[in-house]
Amino acid sequence: MIILAIETSCDETAAAVVKTQKSVIKPLSSVVSSQIPLHRKTRGVVPEVAARAHIRKINAVVKKALTDARIGLKSIDYLAVTNGPGLITSLLIGTEYVKALSLAINKKIIPTNHMSGHLYSAFLQNPQLKLPSINLIVSGGHTYIVLLASKNKIKIIGQTIDDAAGEAFDKVARMLELPYPGGPEISKAALHGKRDYDFPRPMQYTKDYNFSFAGLKTAVLYKIRDEKLKMSDPQVVADLAFSFQNAAVDVLVAKTIRAAKQYKAKSITLSGGVAANKKLRKDLGDAAKKEKLKLYVPDFKLCTDNALMIANAAAIKLQGGFKPVNYTKVKVNPGLEI
Repeated sequence: MIILAIETSCDETAAAVVKTQKSVIKPLSSVVSSQIPLHRKTRGVVPEVAARAHIRKINAVVKKALTDARIGLKSIDYLAVTNGPGLITSLLIGTEYVKALSLAINKKIIPTNHMSGHLYSAFLQNPQLKLPSINLIVSGGHTYIVLLASKNKIKIIGQTIDDAAGEAFDKVARMLELPYPGGPEISKAALHGKRDYDFPRPMQYTKDYNFSFAGLKTAVLYKIRDEKLKMSDPQVVADLAFSFQNAAVDVLVAKTIRAAKQYKAKSITLSGGVAANKKLRKDLGDAAKKEKLKLYVPDFKLCTDNALMIANAAAIKLQGGFKPVNYTKVKVNPGLEI
């Protein structure tokens, strides 16, 4: 079975092809066209600009994915597309393209949740990952702790009640006058931090598994304002980045480990754009090791948005008994839950 997947939920135009044989999912290609240089000018994603860039790039990206996989459209069995969550203008470009393609080549579609793509991304390199697992998904728009009892049995046990972790990283980066995207820049600046301002760890000790990063972000803002800190001083920027990152990572790690213990998980996975943060990867790995748990984290290129994770999630959905649908049944839902 061969699946062509397309991902346009935010500011990456991506396409990928996978081949499935029984329970084995084999990647054949993965192409991503990033819009980072485009959005760096505005220090954030402008939805209309992102959508127009998708229109310009999508056909070439799909053609390259097919070429890299060494197959033609006639060899495709199913199409997959991200139908949510995400920016509605971006989602529409990918879904309408796939619907048109579906009509043209008479192939059915597997609508796929973007967050499921992140959730299952660890399985691409670790197909024998032990279940049940606790999964920390941290991205620009979402922060979840998910219990995966079996491959197709998903339960959200915690999520952010305000800002997502990635959103907080980006907003703090803007306060520190760092370039877009903010997450990697915060991580880079934090390497040179010497002073820890000991920012609050919101909701770290609450009994639930929810998160709140709005207060932490505000604490950084007040620190800058009250102490009249100057962003022209590289050491001040480094110290603030260091302190903010320490606080955010501490909360993410503490709640994930506690969830793993309560639900008797056999493994932990970390995914989403913020999963590329080296401190988060290290601290969660160290904490998991103390509990004699294995942490699985996708390669850096699979943490940011890509279509390979969508193709993989679609294949897992298919293996779980999902029946692909006609193009008329595919709807965009920017607020879709995992």
